[in-house]
Amino acid sequence: MAVSGSKDLSAAGVTRPPGAVLSRPVELVGVALLMVTATYLLASYFNHLWLVGADGNGIPDDFVNVWAAGRMVLEGHSPAVYDWPAHKAMEETALGRAFEGYFGWHYPPNFLFVAAALALLPYIPAYLLWLAVTFPIYLLTIRAIIGERSGYLLAAAFPGVLFNAIVGQNGFLSAGLMGAGLVLLAERPVLAGLAFGVLTYKPQLGILIPIALIAGGYWRTIAAAGAVTLAWSALSLAAFGLPTWQGFIANIRHTSEAFLSKGWANFGKLQTAFGMIRSMDGSEVLAWSVQGAIIAAAAVTIAVLWRSRASHEMKTAALGVASLLATPYLYPYDLAVLAVPLAFLFRRARHTGFLPYELPTIGAACLLLLAFPFVVLPLGFITVAMVAALVARRAVTEADTSAGRFHIALQ
Repeated sequence: MAVSGSKDLSAAGVTRPPGAVLSRPVELVGVALLMVTATYLLASYFNHLWLVGADGNGIPDDFVNVWAAGRMVLEGHSPAVYDWPAHKAMEETALGRAFEGYFGWHYPPNFLFVAAALALLPYIPAYLLWLAVTFPIYLLTIRAIIGERSGYLLAAAFPGVLFNAIVGQNGFLSAGLMGAGLVLLAERPVLAGLAFGVLTYKPQLGILIPIALIAGGYWRTIAAAGAVTLAWSALSLAAFGLPTWQGFIANIRHTSEAFLSKGWANFGKLQTAFGMIRSMDGSEVLAWSVQGAIIAAAAVTIAVLWRSRASHEMKTAALGVASLLATPYLYPYDLAVLAVPLAFLFRRARHTGFLPYELPTIGAACLLLLAFPFVVLPLGFITVAMVAALVARRAVTEADTSAGRFHIALQ
């Protein structure tokens, strides 16, 4: 079979892999992107645009909502984390200043355990500790997916790192949990379920995961994820009380109206089809119609692919990128998760080589992301769509190649 079916991806225009994943030009681009990230962070800090302002008080960034929620829990006011005026007052206390706008707490009560632990420290040390803990999780996960040390460089160089670090958000944790669940799935299904269960702190990123697991028959993973979610929720109910959960449920509609209907945070920051249409003055009905069509198409695609005999790398890459396309609620810091499907593409390329234009397209996508701080548009949505096109192209190419092998073997 192997001899008669010798037709492989090289016949479809795929180059054979060299000894390592990264060629010299790719390494140089990676180093350059890493230097851009480091330079931007240092310049922002010394120009009082990150962490600490010229007056010595904290800069208003997303992490303040985490610290403020945690401090309210420690002071015995857990239900008030969903009371926007009360939460905003604690944010101003954290920074030592008043500021315009509001960084809302939208997470389920489960995540208050993390917020409370961080709020045991002063604001700036807590901010730095959060990044110091979650960034290595992200790095180790991407390295584990790719399967060699070059994964560290690729992970650190990805522009999503900058967007998450500059606001102290949870993109590193989300990417780490999503990637860990997918890379452990084949051989450690229960551990994969634990990762997916913890990822429920950000439910909008996991709407396609149950579909993939059911289609693939990963029942142990489903059971583990469900057990973790229920246990975590029960602990939070016991620790923070029923009013806190009631506040969370009531806040879901409030959040949807404020950020998806009214665009309180600027539609250009929503890195989704919904955000793209709304930022171009399209109607909410049109935006939801397009986003709904994408969700449906993504769900069907994942169900079919995960029932197929496609490689594990293609299934996981597709699920990672489809999860980002499907959610209507995606901000720049969430784009750290895009490193996960990219890592699975690199992992697959270790065995098959890169298809023509794959590496240039990935490079162009990264450069496009770097333009976001200067152009407040859903460039992230375009980038995710570019990666989705790469995944789809490779999946089709590999399917055609497998069919060709089967046909030759029959002859």
